[in-house]
Amino acid sequence: MSKGNRKVPGLNSSSTADISFILLIFFLVTTSMDTDMGLTRRLPEWDPNAQEEELKIKERNVMVVVINTDNEVLCRGELVQVSELKDIAKEFIANPENKDNLPIKEEYEIPGYGMVQTTTRHVISLQTDRSTGYEIYFQVQNELSKAYNELRDEWLYAQFHKHWSDYNPDDDHLVFAKGMYPSKISEAEPRQYGAANIKYATE
Repeated sequence: MSKGNRKVPGLNSSSTADISFILLIFFLVTTSMDTDMGLTRRLPEWDPNAQEEELKIKERNVMVVVINTDNEVLCRGELVQVSELKDIAKEFIANPENKDNLPIKEEYEIPGYGMVQTTTRHVISLQTDRSTGYEIYFQVQNELSKAYNELRDEWLYAQFHKHWSDYNPDDDHLVFAKGMYPSKISEAEPRQYGAANIKYATE
């Protein structure tokens, strides 16, 4: 018989299924799957009176700052200049006259310092539009940061007769000042704030 008529023997595939099955089991056993974890909690009973009171407290503790589509700044529902925002924020954060429409002042313990009376629950909510300009956004952020920095500096000087810049970065007094006026600026997801929904945006 000539060499040209010889048949090439085929590959033995009888064990292919067994190998595939073993590999499948291997990956199933070794692969870790993310699982949802739950917390055992019991929700409190619904009390409409308590909910209404909580809403009132929350409203006085929150200062909403909106930069709308025209790059105008609204603070607590009123148009303001960026240059005015720092002083408005300082009064809101500190509430020096303990006004009813500003955050509640409560007793709070600063670790290592002691008890103080401050607005521990205040929140500044910064809301922007999708078309808000970067320049006005950073100006607003800068003014809000200035408010916290000035309040901390004034408190340090009143308590220890030293300014913020006089301390080393790791000094405990700086930690005390941050505890007295903790930065609480919350940024919401950008929305579409036009003239028709300014009221909605500032509620």
